[in-house]
Amino acid sequence: MTEKEDPQEQQIKLFETHEHDCSYLPDRQAKTVFVDPDTVLNCFSQTRLAELGFRRSGDFVYRPNCKNCSACVPVRIPVHSFKPSRTQRKIWNRNAHLTVTMTDARSNDELYALYARYISARHKDGDMYPPTLEQFKDFLTESQADTRFIEYRDNGELVAVAVTDQLENAYSAVYSFFDPDNQRASYGVYTILSQIHLAREAGLQYLYLGYWIKACQKMSYKIDYRPIEMFINDRWSVLS
Repeated sequence: MTEKEDPQEQQIKLFETHEHDCSYLPDRQAKTVFVDPDTVLNCFSQTRLAELGFRRSGDFVYRPNCKNCSACVPVRIPVHSFKPSRTQRKIWNRNAHLTVTMTDARSNDELYALYARYISARHKDGDMYPPTLEQFKDFLTESQADTRFIEYRDNGELVAVAVTDQLENAYSAVYSFFDPDNQRASYGVYTILSQIHLAREAGLQYLYLGYWIKACQKMSYKIDYRPIEMFINDRWSVLS
């Protein structure tokens, strides 16, 4: 190790998948680069990978590497300069009565019941349906990351959960699930606003939101949070 090398740096081996059907754009073929599953990642490396556009799903750390397609754009919110829209302010105020607590990632009957309701109502057309307890644990509680559950309760009733990873200078929003019957509450928007708020309070710089995909309705909403930074051509650029 030379004097210029950071003692926290790791040698990370990457692999690439064969082409497969794209999960987001049905007419496309996708390729993915992923970190060797046997690599034990420290927080420094997890942060560096996020800065390079990688994303975590369960214990799988990956980045799209598709031929002739760059539709998946890594995005993050600089939390100290974020300015909510009028609609976002209304949603924030509408949910001001909720009790918010942050806990370690874990599994119990209450959490899984809400997750199962959400998947069954919102994602019957996806590969996460039907939900199972094993899937819940593998996806949300089993990872090397410092994963937190942010729980939202209305008079004691669990109505939403945001799953987020603690990085050195950021939170990384992994997933959220919530009461699918209360559409007016807009829990999905509120959990993102809440993570921005919590990251700012913790003195962090960013909230990573994964990939923005303009042509995919389920992923296009991320552009609604401004300013937002996009990782294009190996550099982060601000979109105001």
